[in-house]
Amino acid sequence: MAALVIAEHDNQSLKAATLNAVAAALQCAPEVDVLVAGSGADAAAAAAAQIAGVRKVIQVDAANLADQLAEPLAAQILSIANGYSHLLAPATASGKNVMPRVAAKLDVAQLSDITKVVSADTFERPIYAGNAIATVQSSDPVKVITVRTTGFDPVAATGGSAAVEKAAAADSASKSSFVGRELTKSDRPELTSAKIIVSGGRGLGSGEKYQELVVPLADKLGAALGASRAAVDAGYVPNDYQVGQTGKIVAPQLYVAVGISGAIQHLAGMKDSKVIVAINKDPEAPIFGVADYGLVADLFTAVPELTKALS
Repeated sequence: MAALVIAEHDNQSLKAATLNAVAAALQCAPEVDVLVAGSGADAAAAAAAQIAGVRKVIQVDAANLADQLAEPLAAQILSIANGYSHLLAPATASGKNVMPRVAAKLDVAQLSDITKVVSADTFERPIYAGNAIATVQSSDPVKVITVRTTGFDPVAATGGSAAVEKAAAADSASKSSFVGRELTKSDRPELTSAKIIVSGGRGLGSGEKYQELVVPLADKLGAALGASRAAVDAGYVPNDYQVGQTGKIVAPQLYVAVGISGAIQHLAGMKDSKVIVAINKDPEAPIFGVADYGLVADLFTAVPELTKALS
């Protein structure tokens, strides 16, 4: 019994989420292989070979795999799926795009967003915005799984010595094509992998106040910037800042919530953070129910004072 992890990468380097998926895979099966499908992805394959616990890296290079489109990538996974009892990918935009197609083609039920491996066929996953945990058992011959990365500590990125095996690309009649990609470039840490996050909510009142209050605090802490759905919907910041059930799921070492009331959908995305600090003038705000440290104060006074104290 072996598991296959679909590596997430940009053809140059692995995404950190791959390490979390490998951690989950090692709990599912004694042997774990990694598929690196891309174009000119030798560096990513070499990095995958260094991951602790990996038995083998399967590298497939083809022009139609350069942009990780669901159709050609799913075809590649299916071409080698017979040798595996578990197929896993991180529950990121990429994993959520590809794995349902794989499950449908295999005629099995997908196990989505798992946070714990109970046994080889039994898993836990959050439901109702994380307010309940479902224990799911699958009798399918192949388990197709997406892994909530915050539920598993990443394995070591170095220390492994897996062999890299090059495989031929599978044929795929794709009806979609890659048109373009617009990326937000920032010197800040990536939101989903940041160790510190400062998020702002609707209580800030405007995008200008977000820039005036939240950004300087994040600068002092070397933090990534986040926001609640309400702040994003109000146009304070771009939607790639959104933390929550309909945004990004995060679990940093420190999460600072400024002017965020703590709606259920936001809490679902950040309540696994190691230390949560909340600043809100409403003592009844739900955010205080999950906060390790809460400050009931006017954020327009408290945040500048906090930023100054960190100087």
